[in-house]
Order: sequence, then C-alpha cells, then structure tokens
Amino acid sequence: MRILITNDDGIEAAGIIRLARVAKEFGEVWVVAPESQRSAASHSISLHNAIDIYPYEDFPIDGVHAYSCSGTPGDCVRVGGLNVMPEKPDVVLSGINFGLNVASDIQYSATAGAAFEATFQGYHAIALSEGCNYHDVTDKYLREILKRLLDQPLKPGHIHNVNFPDCPLSDCKGILYNRTVSQGMFYKDHYNVVEELDDGGVRYMVEGVYTPEAEEDSDYHAVLNNYVSVGVVNNIGF
Repeated sequence: MRILITNDDGIEAAGIIRLARVAKEFGEVWVVAPESQRSAASHSISLHNAIDIYPYEDFPIDGVHAYSCSGTPGDCVRVGGLNVMPEKPDVVLSGINFGLNVASDIQYSATAGAAFEATFQGYHAIALSEGCNYHDVTDKYLREILKRLLDQPLKPGHIHNVNFPDCPLSDCKGILYNRTVSQGMFYKDHYNVVEELDDGGVRYMVEGVYTPEAEEDSDYHAVLNNYVSVGVVNNIGF
C-alpha cells in the first residue's frame, strides 16, 4: 500500500512523526507536509504563486520519503500525489492534528481540508486529530483504527474523521464508530476591540468561549465523554 501523509501543523510536528511511524507497518510511506504551521487553512490551495518542495532529510523515521512544502496542506496532497510520488497513493492520512476537529470546526480545519482534497483526487482519505494535553489514547488505539479503516474506502467526496479524546488512557471508555457531525461549536467566538485606529478604523481580535454541549451520537459528544470518535464526513461537512 502506498501511503501519503500530510498535516497542518508542519513537518516537524510530533503528531505527523508518530503517525508515520505506525503507518510504516501498513505500507510504503511518503510524507509531504507544510514547512510550518498552516492551521485553519481549510481546503485552500495555491493558484497564483509557486510551490517549493524540498527533500526533508531530518525526518526521524527510517525508510520514509519526506518532503517539506511551501504551500497549504491541500497543496501537499495535490503535488504529493501528482508529482512527488512516482505512483499515486492508495490512501492519504492527514494528521495527527494537535487539537480536536469535530462539530462545526471541521469546516475550518486544514487537517480535514487536506483529506477532502485527497478524496477529490480519487484517493481514500482519513483525517486524524487528538486533544492537546494527552496522547496516550492515540498511541493505544491508532493501529487498531488504521487496520480497520484502511480497508474501508469510501465513495467520492467522503472522508473518515477520527478524533482521540483529551484524557488519560485510564479514563478513555473505548471507540465509538459511525459518529455524526455535531451541529454545535467547540468554541463560540466573539471579537474584542484591541485598538481604535486612525481614520475610523478598528482592530479586533477573536476570542473563543469553550462550549461543551453536543448531541448524542455525535463526534463532539463522543470526545466530551472520553470516547474515540470515528465517523464519515462529506465534503459539505454535515
């Protein structure tokens, strides 16, 4: 199996290294990832500027073909599958993202955006995200979930979306499959005035208020209750 891995946290992020290490057990691994942070880039791609690709010699997993990219995660999937790899990938893994991608936040996520680009290109796609504080749940269940999902290609326009809860392994209650996308919001945003500018301008800064409310059977409800959430998301998000 030819596996292409990307992310939105940058090629040096710990999550992509952990993902590549496990993915090697399932096939030939290629990494094409942004040179630096690209969170919240959604499904954006570069149209009016060139994309620079460099071999990334410092990637710490032996046997992985690794490249850094000046573009977005979506660019990484496009140029990775169309040009960098000698043959197209069988599957694209996007992640492991530092932070959950559930509910309405999916539409902003460049982790999910890269996976959507993969399915648009005709590749099987899996997005993977975890909480920011605990990673042992991911390390416990990642192999099991990949083993199951890698053999479950989806119809065009659909991706698998996996979220590992932000809790110690001892508090995790297991895996819930077939989760729907919550209609809620992980954070409810508002904007604070930072500064009154010259000529009547105003400078604002976003502030999010954590909102732990979700429908039963949804992705957000699962992670709030310390379950691993696995679901299918279409290219609209709901």
